[in-house]
Amino acid sequence: MAFDVTDFKTLMTLESHGPDVFVGVGPVYPWGRVYGGQVVAQALRAAYSTVEAGHVVHSLHSYFIRGGDSEEPIRYEVDRIRNGRSFLTRRVVARQSCGPILNLSASFQIREDQADVQECVIPAGIPEPEDLESDDWSEILKRRSISTEGAHAMAWLRVEGPLADDPMTQSCALAYASDDIPTEAASKSHPLHPTLTQDPRSWGETFIGASLDHTIWFHRPGRCDDWVLHDFQGHGVVGGRGLTVGQLYSRQGIHMATVAQEILIRERTR
Repeated sequence: MAFDVTDFKTLMTLESHGPDVFVGVGPVYPWGRVYGGQVVAQALRAAYSTVEAGHVVHSLHSYFIRGGDSEEPIRYEVDRIRNGRSFLTRRVVARQSCGPILNLSASFQIREDQADVQECVIPAGIPEPEDLESDDWSEILKRRSISTEGAHAMAWLRVEGPLADDPMTQSCALAYASDDIPTEAASKSHPLHPTLTQDPRSWGETFIGASLDHTIWFHRPGRCDDWVLHDFQGHGVVGGRGLTVGQLYSRQGIHMATVAQEILIRERTR
C-alpha cells in the first residue's frame, strides 16, 4: 500500500511500538526502493527519542543492508549503548519483513563552549539556486544542480518547509538530504560513466548500483529548509565500489557538515 506522506514533518512522525521501538512510513520514490536518506533520517529521529535533552548529534555511521520497500512500514529498534556525562551512544536497526535494511550508530554530545575554527570554504563563483533550473524528484526535497567537471557533483538542496528550528528536526533534515548527491560524484570516476551522459536512463542497463555505507559529521547548526550547498568529490572506484566525500555549506558559507559515502557500482554482465 502507498502511504500519504508529502511533507517532512509527517515523514519524521514515528509511532511508538513499545520501549525504544518506533515505526515510520514514507512516500513512493521514482526508482521504486526506499530513498536511503529517509531511512537514515528516521533512524536518527528514533535515536533522538531516547536521548536526554541538551545532547545533539555530532556524528552518525550507517550501513545499508538491503533495499527497502516503500509500500511497507519500517521498524526502528534503538539500543542505548552508553549514557555518559558528555556523550551518548545509540545503535538503531531498521527492519522490514525481509530482515534488517539499515544499521546505524550515532553519537550525541552536549553543547560545549570550545574553539570554533572553520578551515573549509564555500566555493567561489557558483550560481545562486534562484538562477538554476529545478530538477526536483520529490515534493519534500528541492534540488538545483550545478554543472561540474571530472569526478565532482554539486547542487543546492532544500527540504521543503518551513521546519521547526530545533536541532533534532534540522539534523534529521540534513541527514535526509545528504544521500542525494554522493552517488553522482562517486560514479563519475568510473570509465563507463561518460556513456551515461547522453541517456541517463541507461544507468540501470550499465550498472548494478546501491548505497553501501554513509557517514555524517555534524559541525555547525544551520537551516535545511533554506538552500544548502552539497559539494562532493569522487575518490575513485575499486572492487565494484566508489567513494565520495562532500562538504555541506549554508548560503552564508557556514560549514555545516562533512559527508562520506561508499556506493556499489558493479558492471552488469548480463
